[in-house]
Amino acid sequence: MRVLITGGSGFVGQRLCRRLKEAGHRLLVVSREPDAVRGRLPEGTDIRRSVLDFVDTPPDAIVNLAGESIADRRWSDEQKERLIDSRVNITGDLVMLCEQLQASQGRTPKVMVSASAMGYYGDQGDREVTEQTPPHDEFAHRLCKRWEEAASEAADFGVRVVLLRIGLVLDAGGGSLKKMLPPFKLGLGGRFGDGKQFMPWIHREDLVSAILFLLERHELEGPFNGSAPHPVTNAEFTRLLSKQLGRPALMPVPAIVLETAFGEMARLLLTGADMRPARLQEAGFEFRFPTLEAALADILG
Repeated sequence: MRVLITGGSGFVGQRLCRRLKEAGHRLLVVSREPDAVRGRLPEGTDIRRSVLDFVDTPPDAIVNLAGESIADRRWSDEQKERLIDSRVNITGDLVMLCEQLQASQGRTPKVMVSASAMGYYGDQGDREVTEQTPPHDEFAHRLCKRWEEAASEAADFGVRVVLLRIGLVLDAGGGSLKKMLPPFKLGLGGRFGDGKQFMPWIHREDLVSAILFLLERHELEGPFNGSAPHPVTNAEFTRLLSKQLGRPALMPVPAIVLETAFGEMARLLLTGADMRPARLQEAGFEFRFPTLEAALADILG
């Protein structure tokens, strides 16, 4: 297949591109700086500046991973708009590409797997969360809802749309662990607040495998939780990470400190959801790293 990937030069996108290339697919990647990202992507990748630049090279499938990091800066009103626009605008371009391809060539991509996030559910306390759980209305939910609504418009043009609500992505060299590891290696790590909030997580290899699984299974559409089947609380995550590193975790960070430093964005650290990949498992997907112990041993062992 020709597979169009937005966010292809990112932490998940780079690994996905390598796996797609190994499977014999042709890669089409969107990047505003093609020369800067060329070295991160497999040889022969077709890199163009805009989604609509691929109207003459119709993709068979789309994977939409683009979006500004939600945790890079405080959530001012201006930053909230940037976070929404960085997701909704490029997703809208993908829908426009589908519309143009249908009008000009009478064909559209068969499938679009579009990233969303665990933030869709908002703060869920300690209840178990599946794809059927009603969300808690807050900014993270509204952001993901608009993102998913934009992607779902591709269905109007006959595209099978999959919405993948992704947890914290773990692997070496990036993702959630990149910021966590330095203080933990120094013995300065610790839980956030009371540590009771859940942290849905997934090994990057399992996330990429799930994306490939969803691309190939023609009967699957709608929302899927992209997280491992055994989420942990922040306190348990802290304990297991410090144990794997052989370092103490003696520096808990009080909630008031996080709220003062990050404002509303502190909710990312102080709230969570016991999110389970119910639909992925029902469809027969098997995780290589179902437990955090196994994932951390693979990444850090």
